[in-house]
Amino acid sequence: MSAAALRIALVGNPNCGKTALFNQLTGGRQKVANYAGVTVERKEGRFVAPSGRMLHILDLPGAYSFDATSPDEAITRDVCHGRYPGEAAPDLIVCVADATNLRLHLRFVLEVRRLGRPVVLALNMMDAARRRGIAIDVAALSRRLGVPVVETVAVKRGGAKALIERIDASVPDIVPAAIDVAGVEQLHAEVRSILADTVTMSRDTVAIDDAIDRWVLHPVFGLAILATLMFFIFQAVFSWAQPIMDGIEGGIAALGTFVTGFLPEGSALHSLLNDGLFAGLGAVLVFLPQILILFLFILVLEESGYLPRAAFLLDRLMFRVGLTGRAFIPLLSSFACAIPGIMATRSIQDPRDRLTTILVAPLMTCSARLPVYTLLIAAFIPDRAVWGVFNLQGIVLFTLYFAGIFSALGVAFVMKRLRKDKSEHALIMELPSYRLPNVRDIALGLWERALIFLKRVGGIILALTVLLWFLSSFPGPPEGATQPAIDYSIAGRLGRMLEVIFAPIGFNWQICIALVPGLAAREVAVAALGTVYAMSGSDDSVASQLGPLIANEWSLATALSLLAWYVFAPQCMSTLAVIRRETNSWRNVAVAAGYLFGLAYLASFATYQIARALS
Repeated sequence: MSAAALRIALVGNPNCGKTALFNQLTGGRQKVANYAGVTVERKEGRFVAPSGRMLHILDLPGAYSFDATSPDEAITRDVCHGRYPGEAAPDLIVCVADATNLRLHLRFVLEVRRLGRPVVLALNMMDAARRRGIAIDVAALSRRLGVPVVETVAVKRGGAKALIERIDASVPDIVPAAIDVAGVEQLHAEVRSILADTVTMSRDTVAIDDAIDRWVLHPVFGLAILATLMFFIFQAVFSWAQPIMDGIEGGIAALGTFVTGFLPEGSALHSLLNDGLFAGLGAVLVFLPQILILFLFILVLEESGYLPRAAFLLDRLMFRVGLTGRAFIPLLSSFACAIPGIMATRSIQDPRDRLTTILVAPLMTCSARLPVYTLLIAAFIPDRAVWGVFNLQGIVLFTLYFAGIFSALGVAFVMKRLRKDKSEHALIMELPSYRLPNVRDIALGLWERALIFLKRVGGIILALTVLLWFLSSFPGPPEGATQPAIDYSIAGRLGRMLEVIFAPIGFNWQICIALVPGLAAREVAVAALGTVYAMSGSDDSVASQLGPLIANEWSLATALSLLAWYVFAPQCMSTLAVIRRETNSWRNVAVAAGYLFGLAYLASFATYQIARALS
């Protein structure tokens, strides 16, 4: 046992609340890095116990078993066994288990117990367990396991108090292994025996879950329910957000008029604020309500326990196209952002399935595409009802999202046909009980997404907007020039050069300029369009009038072509960078960028030419 600071390892199944517990214990005193030679994240923090003892806490990757089937589980296994290079063995292992699903989590608890190291079991989500009518005899469970057992609620302030007190009191004694390592059947029998002695579950909870699952997991009705949910979500994104968007739009326009009113007309500062910041950033900020509404639904579905069922439901379809049901969660995460979605593929055991999922994840419609989609849809698609119920703009958005989904399935199908080894792996997963979403957790999740969006607006989007304003302003027009100043600038000349390449798909030079900074982040393209048109002298209030302005200047064919481009194009260098990091291969980056840009150009070309022919 170390005489210095106590080293504590937090372990547990994925989604047991382990990281929430880690965050509560360490607060901001944590360091995030990667384990040497791999892309698995290493999170370590420190905490001073009430007695003054220093605790070093390591949040290990989630694992279902020490029989590792993924890089995450291998790291956890080796660290807990004390054989990971450069990582000292933990003095104490805190095994975190979801109290609402002990049947699944106890298997890993028993494996941890067999290590012969001091262990404390933290029964997390005890509040949720009680709400569902699950009664756990903590004292009896502690006797059966031979280790201290404490209750925790990681998402509540003070929810780790009992755990802190137990750690601070004394380090538990080492418990000898009581189960043969090789006895898998014995392990399962022990889990069933422990549950029978210590856990009582309300029959109502089981009956309700079964009744809902009969519909939700039905091969026909289940898919219909999923499709209906998705359709409703995209209808809501447009219908619910519009009043708030109008308010933000008006507020930005009023603020811009007020601020620039104090500056001399034609000055560089006036141009920077009016044509750069308010025209550029204002055009992006207005889409925050739609992004939050989308995430509201995703968080509710996740909290309720529906998402694992959707993964199970879609497994057969995904199996046919060369994916696994486990790819559903990473692909769903990619609707928020492809980067965490790609990182979430670490849970996929088969390296071929993982690579396929990584390569198709950028086709999922991430939230950064939403500002582009909604700008173009609002400008070119009439805001009218279809069949008296559905919003036409919402239907178009729904179609764009599904275009990305079906494209991903098609690409995965082709990859499956190209690979030599066509063996498949069955999906085995345990479904959690249904639960009512916690309003506080939903609110925190939305707050985090809003902060992420605003930080991007205040960070990379702001920087690129200012840079684009500079490139659009300098050099200035020569004496006696008759064209807008931007025509003589660096950006204007670059746009004219790129227009030659993109003219066959209907892109004008303004769009070409916007695509360049849009490579850093997709939503930057909206800010760039606002800045470019403001610098072109098109309108003094571009931040609030960009939609009507492009509706007057672009053809419908051009707008549809740009929508098709954004369905496929990897307009995000960060996504390509994380593909390189996760696969450790520049070849895979080249494959991803090549096929995505190729599909984008072909889709835009076909869309533009067909739309022109039909117009």
